[in-house]
Amino acid sequence: MTATTDYSLIPTKRATTPLRWFLSTGWRHIIGLFLILYAVFPILYILSTSMIGSADIQNTSALFSNVTFDNYWALLDFSGKTMLRVTADSSGAAGMVYSDNPFDLWYINTIIIGLTTSIGSVFLSALAAYAFSRLRFKGRRGGLLSLLLIQMYPSILGLVGIYTILSAVGRVFPVLGLDSSLGLIMVYMGGSLGTGTYLMYGFFNTVPQEIDEAAKLDGATHTQIYYGIIIPLVAPILAVNVLLSYIGTTSDFVLASIVLTKPQSQTLAVGLQAFISDPYSKNWSLFTAGAVLAAIPIMGLFLYLQKHIISGLTGGAVKG
Repeated sequence: MTATTDYSLIPTKRATTPLRWFLSTGWRHIIGLFLILYAVFPILYILSTSMIGSADIQNTSALFSNVTFDNYWALLDFSGKTMLRVTADSSGAAGMVYSDNPFDLWYINTIIIGLTTSIGSVFLSALAAYAFSRLRFKGRRGGLLSLLLIQMYPSILGLVGIYTILSAVGRVFPVLGLDSSLGLIMVYMGGSLGTGTYLMYGFFNTVPQEIDEAAKLDGATHTQIYYGIIIPLVAPILAVNVLLSYIGTTSDFVLASIVLTKPQSQTLAVGLQAFISDPYSKNWSLFTAGAVLAAIPIMGLFLYLQKHIISGLTGGAVKG
């Protein structure tokens, strides 16, 4: 006797209508597309502004309506003078003049200050985090609490004190005083020490202490354990701290504008302000072109450290 199958009992898939698709998943795609456009539009606007003539920005209403790379060539002239486009007469004919804005020096200063600060602060923060995580000494808990409380103090309120200290130190050691890149680096390193130490402390605690004990049984010292075992294991958090420190240092304007006063020693965040500081002749095209060029090292550093960023940000969040 042959068994028969009753196909009426098998559920059939309902036809997907546009309305049903929209109610189930379509609205998510629309929201995602809106958020993408919301995030990409400022970037496109900056790129478009950097590719038009400075005299045409007020009369331009469409993105990439007049594409030119004159602003980039003017900034990359490397002659110590930045070429500016100005309107020569009432007919609208544009001429080229030069201004004492050493963009190349700003770029070099920014990279030197950013890399030196990020590497130095991460080095010191890692040492402090290892001591708080692995060593047991009097005042350990109080030191951790002090680091956390110090970070709650608004840094902008210390600008007067920083200026006074650098001014006094500069009379004895000019290399550490005002208008000194080294002095600014020391201030940045001191300011980022607390945050970096506390961020690394949680990540160091995720490394099992049995590894340290096994290395000690083999005769390893604290220095050998730190540099040979711990540092390779905590590479993700080191990469995150380097990236965050570099971004925070190179994008700072307030402190850098107070410490660095000479145009030759300024950073990009301070120097580019000169293009838009004049209320009657704001050169937004050169300003945005400089901002695009300033973002290139940050993008390169982010892409290079990308594989460590996610694990570095989340690794220390589960163990304190």
